Amino acid sequence: MFILYSKRNDKNFIFVVSKSNNHQPPSTSKINFMLIYNPKDWWKLIFYFHKADTFRKLLPAMLGVMAYTAFISYLENEVFHFLPLKNPLAIHSLVGFVLSLLLVFRTNSSYDRWWEGRKIWGSFTNNSRNLALKLSAILPDGHESKEIFRVLIGNYIHAVKDHLRGNANHKHLVYVANYDEAFYVNYTHTPNRIGQAIYLEINRLHLSGVITAEQLLILNNELVSFTDNLGACERIRNTPIPSSYNIFIKKMIFLYVFTMPFSFVLEFKHWATPIVTLIFYAFAGIEMIAEEIEDPFGTDNNDLQLDSIVKNIKGNLVEIFRH
Repeated sequence: MFILYSKRNDKNFIFVVSKSNNHQPPSTSKINFMLIYNPKDWWKLIFYFHKADTFRKLLPAMLGVMAYTAFISYLENEVFHFLPLKNPLAIHSLVGFVLSLLLVFRTNSSYDRWWEGRKIWGSFTNNSRNLALKLSAILPDGHESKEIFRVLIGNYIHAVKDHLRGNANHKHLVYVANYDEAFYVNYTHTPNRIGQAIYLEINRLHLSGVITAEQLLILNNELVSFTDNLGACERIRNTPIPSSYNIFIKKMIFLYVFTMPFSFVLEFKHWATPIVTLIFYAFAGIEMIAEEIEDPFGTDNNDLQLDSIVKNIKGNLVEIFRH
């Protein structure tokens, strides 16, 4: 894995290039783009667009809504000349308020999933450091198991990342001692197999007298936390927002926007075209953001930067097990 840093037009960018070991072809390397920005710089954020920006994704649909509204406006103002209704915006005002509440709940639910995922990976970072620090202090200097644990813990974190992204493969791992390729063959859940290897290695050291029973208890919390954190990540990934809720919000946005021109044209004439388009962008943009962050373990631009977290953990393990 490589980290490339560049600065363009007063904007800081970090490119995270994730590349496996020699078992994986270089062509499968993937570049994850992460924008480091200043949240207080309003003007740059307002006028800056990137490939994951909702404006770019929604632009074709916005043009369609604009054309549709312009057509309705033309029919009303140039052809039919419907009589103005009393309070034509009343119904859409009430429905818009209800729809806004639904979108707020939707966004909050998605962000809670994103933030919980970040806390879980923060726990992975802390517990991997704690386990490494304890093992480094318990094992004698130069003991061969230090290198084994460095590789196994790093493999576990890497395998969890791949597992959550649906591309787990034992060929992405680093083999060490008895834990070679044959050890992982015929096991579909790679993180569990690596966790078993860690337990096997610790038990071997205990039986040989290197680790005492009291020290086993000291190590237990970190070992258990790995499985707990993995289970929590799987719960987030395998439990999406209920489909009925997603479908209902999309239907409501569609009906709301495509009936809006009939009332807005009566009130705002041709100005209804940009107004309806802007409202569509606001509602659809919020829904798209919620969709993107509800699964925080993928490779979208707003997902968690798991490649950077895994690289950071492996770097910590190298430093801790240096002696």
